Amino acid sequence: MTDAPPSESPARTGPLTGFRIVEFAGLGPGPFASMMLADMGADVVTLMRGEQPQGLRGRVMMRGRRKVIADLKDEETRAEVLDLLANADALIEGFRPGVMERLGLGPDVVLARNPRLVYGRMTGWGQQGPLAHAAGHDINYIALTGALAAIGPRERPVTPLNLVGDFGGGALYLVAGILAGLLEASRSGQGQVIDCAMCDGAASLMSMFCEFAAGGRWQDRREANLLDGGAHFYGTYECADGEFIAVGSIEPQFYAELRRLAGLDDAVFDAQMDAESWPALKEKLAAVFRKKTRAQWCAVMEGSDVCFAPVLALSEAPHHPHMAARGVFVSHDGVTQPAPAPRFSRTPSAIRYAEAANLAAVIATWRVKS
Repeated sequence: MTDAPPSESPARTGPLTGFRIVEFAGLGPGPFASMMLADMGADVVTLMRGEQPQGLRGRVMMRGRRKVIADLKDEETRAEVLDLLANADALIEGFRPGVMERLGLGPDVVLARNPRLVYGRMTGWGQQGPLAHAAGHDINYIALTGALAAIGPRERPVTPLNLVGDFGGGALYLVAGILAGLLEASRSGQGQVIDCAMCDGAASLMSMFCEFAAGGRWQDRREANLLDGGAHFYGTYECADGEFIAVGSIEPQFYAELRRLAGLDDAVFDAQMDAESWPALKEKLAAVFRKKTRAQWCAVMEGSDVCFAPVLALSEAPHHPHMAARGVFVSHDGVTQPAPAPRFSRTPSAIRYAEAANLAAVIATWRVKS
C-alpha cells in the first residue's frame, strides 16, 4: 500500500477540478457518489444535519469534501443554502420524494435560481410509482428486478452485500447521470433533474441476462446457468485448508488450461457445455480442489490462463502482490481504503481530507470564483 501525506491534502486535481457540487448528507449511495466526484477533483460541500450516524462520520466515503452544519428547517439557513446553490454546478440529495420540496429546496425553486444546475436525486424506488414513498433498502430494490432471485445457491437467494442496489445500481448510475448532465449543461447552458432510482439501476445491470433470456440461454433458477455457479468451470471451490479459490474458465482454451493444470484427464470433462453434466462435474472438480491448500493452488494456477484467483478476505486483499503493485488500496488518514478509480493519465484523481467549513465562507468563496 502507498501512504498519503499525513499532514495535508494534495492540491485539487482531477478531471472535475473547478466543478462545484452541493451534497445534502445521506447514507450509502449518495456519500459514495460524492466521494467519487470529490476524488475526481470536484469541490464538494456536504450539508450536515448536526450529529450524524456513524456512516457519515467515517473517513472513507466521507473523504474529500468540506462539511458544513446546516439546519435546513431554519428559514435563514435555507436562504443561505439557496445562495450556495446559485453558484453550484450540481446538487445531490437522497431524501424520500417530496422532502426537498417541503423544505423549499425542490427543483422548481432551485432551478429558477440557477437554471444550469444539474439536480441529482437518489432514491430506492424513484420519484414516481406505487412504491415511491415506501421505505426500503438495497435488498428490497434488487428483489423486484430479478437480480436477487438469480444470486445464491439452488436452495435460496443470498444477499450480495449491498453492492448491486446501493452502489452498483445507485451510486454509479448517479455519477454517470451527474457527469452526463454536466456535459450537456456545458453545451446548452441548462440544467435538469436526474431521477436516479436504485431499482432502475439494478434492473439496468441485468441487461446481459435479459439478452441471455431472449436468446433462450437463461433459466429462472439458481445454479443452472453459465454465470450463476451452475457451470463447473465458473465458480468457487474449497481447498484443503478451508480457504477458497475462484475459477472462470469459460473459453475453450482457458478450460483446456484448467484441465491441464488440475489434472482433469477423465473424458467426462470433455462435455464442457453440457449443462446436464455440470452438477456431477462440479462434484468431481470439488474433490480435486480439496486435495491442495489455497496457497498450493495459487502456486499452480495464479498468473496462468485458467482465469484463476484466490478468494481473499478484505483484510488480505491490500497485500496481494498485484493489488499492492497497482496501489489499489492506500493508507489515508490512518485507514486502509480503496484508491480513487478509475485512473486518469493527465488529470489524476486524488484523496483529500474532509474538513469542517462555514457556510457563509463557502458562499463567499464560490461567488468570487463565479
